[in-house]
Amino acid sequence: MARRNSNGEGSVYQRKSDKRWVSSIWVETASGKSKRVYVYGKTRAEVHTKLTELKTKKDRGISTADKNWLLGDYLDHWLTEVIKPNQKPTTYDLYESNVRLYLKPDLGKMPLVKLTVPSLQRYLNHQLETGHSVRKVQTLREVVSSALTRAMREEVLTRNVAKLVEVRSVQGRGKHFEPWTPAEARQFLEVALQHQWFPAFLISVLYGMRRGEVLGLRWRDIDFVNMELHIDQQVFRAGGIVQIGPVKTKAGERDLPLLEVVGQLLLRWKKQNGSALDDGLAFTTSTGQPIEPQNYTRAFQRLCARYQIRRIRLHDLRHGVATLLKDLGVPDKDVQLIMGHSNISITQKIYQHAGMDSRRTALNQVGDALLSSEVLISMADDSKSLSPAVRTDGNESSVVSRGSCQNGCQTPATPSLTRHFKSGSQGKSKPATGVTVAGLLDDFLGDLTGNRTRIARMKTRNTPGLGGMQQRATEVDEILQARRRTWLLGVVAVSAAVKDTRGEEPDLAA
Repeated sequence: MARRNSNGEGSVYQRKSDKRWVSSIWVETASGKSKRVYVYGKTRAEVHTKLTELKTKKDRGISTADKNWLLGDYLDHWLTEVIKPNQKPTTYDLYESNVRLYLKPDLGKMPLVKLTVPSLQRYLNHQLETGHSVRKVQTLREVVSSALTRAMREEVLTRNVAKLVEVRSVQGRGKHFEPWTPAEARQFLEVALQHQWFPAFLISVLYGMRRGEVLGLRWRDIDFVNMELHIDQQVFRAGGIVQIGPVKTKAGERDLPLLEVVGQLLLRWKKQNGSALDDGLAFTTSTGQPIEPQNYTRAFQRLCARYQIRRIRLHDLRHGVATLLKDLGVPDKDVQLIMGHSNISITQKIYQHAGMDSRRTALNQVGDALLSSEVLISMADDSKSLSPAVRTDGNESSVVSRGSCQNGCQTPATPSLTRHFKSGSQGKSKPATGVTVAGLLDDFLGDLTGNRTRIARMKTRNTPGLGGMQQRATEVDEILQARRRTWLLGVVAVSAAVKDTRGEEPDLAA
């Protein structure tokens, strides 16, 4: 008679109905209850291996899930029991929409414990192939990863496979982005002056506050005595309705000085809305309700389109303020506090932009520090390393050195383009390089005494009489024409570059 296994060792047997092998063992669940777990296989060895794994987990004190979850069911449980009570409504909306629209339709029927790295990797790769952005795929992985981390805490899983899949990173913002210049911001304020929400637009442009923070300002948050703004709440849409809640982060709760022009405008605005209570919002609809955030954005975009102002996102006003503060020399720590960023690296790496003007100014300062006017003149006269830009002006022309002349350096005069190849009294022409045309001929043909250069000897080797001389003359003519064309192209290119750098054609006629 076969020995029976002791209690807790599990059992292995073959079913008569379908000849499948079955193994079962009593384990403790995460809730503290005992539960009999069954595993199946085609062979005794297969189920014995699975039984060994269950016993190992049991011996290590690892609990077993009370329920055999499907991924879709667990995601619903996670949203209801974990995210909704503990996260902001906007975060819940983001997670819920990704679960409902993307994860459940494709992966919802898969057993949670059978979700593997290859299966999740294939799913994310397919999302990229079907046209979804990299950022969307990253969000899907973040949602799955957050849910699986919770499953590990509930001892439903032993590892988070979402952390092991790979998704390529977002390469910047795509097209180069430049916030509004001060002139563009002023132009917008001029055209928005008659708009019903002009005070809100003014605060957005001057302070770079988030959209919800502007719309969430209450009259009691505006201290007209101490001239301060207190920011601690925002207006947002979540759950299909417009809501009022705390600002995005703890760092977003901040106090800012109230500019005098803004204070005066808000005082007049408050008098026009005299029935408004101190606890009420400063900016509301005609019925006194909070302004729909998307309507505020639409009004901003309509003004830009109507008056042909360069289109940017409303949120990009924050980038413009951060960049302007940087250009004005405001310390990064102060910029961080003004913008309400939780980390100074966000201010430096994301919100502050360097424009072409600031780069040009910086490099001009480098040139002023390293190159004096005497050095530039010497380089132009001796080595010709700085090619001149020539502008023909009648019969004469002027030359502009490409170096920095902010200290008042004088550019040396150079003969005009029309005289560079004009014959002199001795019948020799002088190109701009300073090399005579006769000298160029000597390089290839040698002088009239019969002394030939090495190049000329190479040209004439094995070349017969008059035909050879004609051939050499043709070659020299072609070489001279080619060099002249190259020189002319260089002059034109340098002239165009100087014109593009200065923004206008230089007027250097002395």
